[in-house]
Amino acid sequence: MAPPVSVIVVGAGNRGTNYSEFALVHPKNMKVVGVADPRPFARRKLQEAHKIADENAFDDWRCIIQRDKFADAAFICTPDRLHKDPAIALARKGYHILLEKPMAVTAEDCTEIVEACIKSGVMLSVCHVLRYDPLVHKIKVLIDSGAIGDVIHIQHLEPVGFFHFAHSFVRGNWRNEAESSFALMAKSCHDVDLIHHWAGGRRCIKVSSFGSLSHFRKENKPAGAADRCLDCPVEKDCAYSACKIYLDRVKKGVVGWPVSVICSNALPDIESVTEALKTGPYGRCVYECDNDVCSNQVVNMEFEGGLTAAFSMVAFTKEICQRKTTIYGSKGELSYDGNEIKVFDFLTQNTTKHSTDVRVPQSFCMSGHGAADYHLVDAFISAVANKDASLIRSGPKETLASHKLVFQAERSRLENRVVFCDTDN
Repeated sequence: MAPPVSVIVVGAGNRGTNYSEFALVHPKNMKVVGVADPRPFARRKLQEAHKIADENAFDDWRCIIQRDKFADAAFICTPDRLHKDPAIALARKGYHILLEKPMAVTAEDCTEIVEACIKSGVMLSVCHVLRYDPLVHKIKVLIDSGAIGDVIHIQHLEPVGFFHFAHSFVRGNWRNEAESSFALMAKSCHDVDLIHHWAGGRRCIKVSSFGSLSHFRKENKPAGAADRCLDCPVEKDCAYSACKIYLDRVKKGVVGWPVSVICSNALPDIESVTEALKTGPYGRCVYECDNDVCSNQVVNMEFEGGLTAAFSMVAFTKEICQRKTTIYGSKGELSYDGNEIKVFDFLTQNTTKHSTDVRVPQSFCMSGHGAADYHLVDAFISAVANKDASLIRSGPKETLASHKLVFQAERSRLENRVVFCDTDN
């Protein structure tokens, strides 16, 4: 048997930890041999989980490129604004790259990453995990089979979830564009990528977008509210209370996401979570944060051949990222509610339900995207092991094209105009 694909994890946070879990489930396929993270606790935790040698644990990814190449691939899971430099440097060093989305926070940086990977002859897989969700992949299979004829219109919704948005985009790492990226890129480049994917190679001609930051503003702070939830006399009447989102979960023994990410120097328990809420960003009143990213946004697109698409991202929902899609074709209509696919045939007027096996190994502890995370890593590791880039469902050029579409949509929102993709690059 061939040896397992060896991987260095750059960024030992939530995503880096989740993706590296694959090695613990399939040690014959993948082995984590290195880690780089400036945070001692996060670095040691991943190092211990994978029994990484001390000489291969770094507080700075730049130490890796000073060494001879000692792994097959690198998982780059650093904050959004810190993707470009390690991606390019490690690609030039000969490492195949699994890169957390978004690729980077400017179109120019995204282009540089793609060019560096192509020039260096290494594979690049950007973590558009939804492409690897078995049911979402089934949608593409059905479209390509002609199940609904020619695709005429795509309507797609991402319900972010009221407490998810408060956690990630008001208090958390993606709250402020200057520190991360704009919300459409940070949260919904997945979704624009899917629409681009379902369009089947048709080029987007023009795009318009509207959106703003709603509700999570200082003027909406309740009368008498404190700056921190632990000190707040009206906290019990606030749906966005950090006590409800974090402390109540810990008291019930629930320490996965989002609780797992708020304690940077300790495992989450009552004491560490309470301390994090006293002193850290996640304990702040949602009306007193430095957030500036959109909480709701719509994007309208027109593709070659007249295909149109409408995408909506909204924070204020009960469901957490449970996408809903309807695709209208010349011969039928396809709908997806996050659990199953239905295809209505215009000729027979029959509805056919479609499902697929979404199970993953029981020991696989990935959170959030679940089966999609598993299949993403499986595809990348298989691609590297077999030297077959076709196993990666979002290759560099197509990913770059969908990222550029996101940048164009945000440009439309900011400039309050329709952006023509041919001329407004």
